[in-house]
Amino acid sequence: MQHSEPQAYQAAPEIVRALGRVAVFMGGDSAEREVSLKSGKAVLASLLSAGVDAFAVDVQGCLLKTVENPDFDRVFIALHGRGGEDGTIQAILSQAGIPYTGSEILASALAMDKLRTKYVFEGCALPTPKFRTMAAAAEAAQIVSELNPPLSVKPSREGSSIGIRKVQTADELAEAYEEAAALDNLVLVEEWIEGPEFTVSLLQDQALPAIGLSTDHVFYDYNAKYLADDTRYRIPCGLATDDELRLQKLALDAFRVVGCRTWGRVDIMQDSDGQFWLLEVNTVPGMTDHSLVPMAAKAAGISFEELVVRILRDTLEDANA
Repeated sequence: MQHSEPQAYQAAPEIVRALGRVAVFMGGDSAEREVSLKSGKAVLASLLSAGVDAFAVDVQGCLLKTVENPDFDRVFIALHGRGGEDGTIQAILSQAGIPYTGSEILASALAMDKLRTKYVFEGCALPTPKFRTMAAAAEAAQIVSELNPPLSVKPSREGSSIGIRKVQTADELAEAYEEAAALDNLVLVEEWIEGPEFTVSLLQDQALPAIGLSTDHVFYDYNAKYLADDTRYRIPCGLATDDELRLQKLALDAFRVVGCRTWGRVDIMQDSDGQFWLLEVNTVPGMTDHSLVPMAAKAAGISFEELVVRILRDTLEDANA
């Protein structure tokens, strides 16, 4: 007896009509341009497969030009990093009255700034590793004396683990600071949590199955995220049911206090005592063939096509449709 292939996901005709013409914004001018192009192409292919009238826009140069005489009804934002994920394009689209996917202006700007996100976590009594800001290489010895090495050094407003380095000594910290400061004048130093890493994707105020991450790299860096084929993803994540529920709740709490909406991803570490520690919130996570949100959605029985349509459908509320 032959088994037929499962029918590909198709958006309902009334949804397709309500969505109208959709521009998928991708590319951009940030350090994450290449990843964004891959994400955008994957999103576009899935929207077209689901029956949505969509087309690509490679956003470069002046962002204001994107809303001059627009030939689209709404935007799926697949831009990563500065300009696309930090509230800038969100503000431009909001001012133009064009609905767009994902978090709004304030939440986008806040989540992009890892330092200020950590201030919010602290203020809301959510666990996050101890940290300091660093404004000069000369501060290295003082920071090492205040925190417990190893330490993580990060440009505060970059994504995809760009510019992050693990250090042990004041000399290493001073060197890593210079590298991070070349990318962003706001540099964050935080205690390194030794233990397993997890990521929780959020979709319409619900946590998807958590993913456990492991890599032979020093940490889950840019290469491990987008290029390597030896990164290991655990779904189920390997935690006991109660611990996974606790992890998902923490991710939802973090997502909500930052003010995010519709979809995103929260990255979390677990130490040797089983304590979870929040690292950051991502408001436009990767949507490539290596990406975690589509992987988590698939584990929840949601195809890539259904995922992108569900994200896009949330824009209909803004359009009063």
